[in-house]
Amino acid sequence: MDRCDAIVQQLRAQANPDNVAGMARFGITGGEVLGVSVATLRGIARDVRCDHTLALALWDTGIHEARILASIIDDPKQVTPAQMDAWAADFDSWDVCDQCCINLFRRVPWAHDRAREWCVRPETFVRRAGFSLIATLAIHDRKASDEQMAMFLPLIREAATDERNFVRKAVNWALRQIGKRSPALHTQAIQAAVEIQQIDSKAAHWIAADALRELRGVAVLRRLGLED
Repeated sequence: MDRCDAIVQQLRAQANPDNVAGMARFGITGGEVLGVSVATLRGIARDVRCDHTLALALWDTGIHEARILASIIDDPKQVTPAQMDAWAADFDSWDVCDQCCINLFRRVPWAHDRAREWCVRPETFVRRAGFSLIATLAIHDRKASDEQMAMFLPLIREAATDERNFVRKAVNWALRQIGKRSPALHTQAIQAAVEIQQIDSKAAHWIAADALRELRGVAVLRRLGLED
């Protein structure tokens, strides 16, 4: 039995049908879902460590939890743009999409390029990946300048009319995280939200209202040193 098969066997042994049902209520479906928690997957990853070949094999199983584990153990130095595109095309749930962005994609050199490209793609989860990656970069990419992050705001405005729930939530997430990054970006994100609020679209109204509520809140203003 090779390592991938052994891990799959381990995952199947910890399958939890009750968790699967609960995940479905939160829109987590698609492929083979076992109901193994992310905490358990991270425990497995500590024993595996970084392994690009194993990550590719786990991804190819199509198992929901195996794909999340693949995103945790893969080596960002070996991830190519082609692999990112292929994995994004396979996304069939919001949590695999977001976990890949959080665990892996934000750490590759071409993360910004991929985010820009995916934001204009028509597929639900590919487009979500674009904005989830923007949100994750806004949180974690400390080397990116304010100017680089501000370049994502026009993409956010353009996507604000997308009524698909999985997309609009990611657009909102990206806008809020950019606005919380620095005082200068806070001002630009507020302006973008105000512009989005004027668009005749239910999705745009929700995105703007939710973002403005947080960005104008005391906690964000205090953190950025913007309290009067």
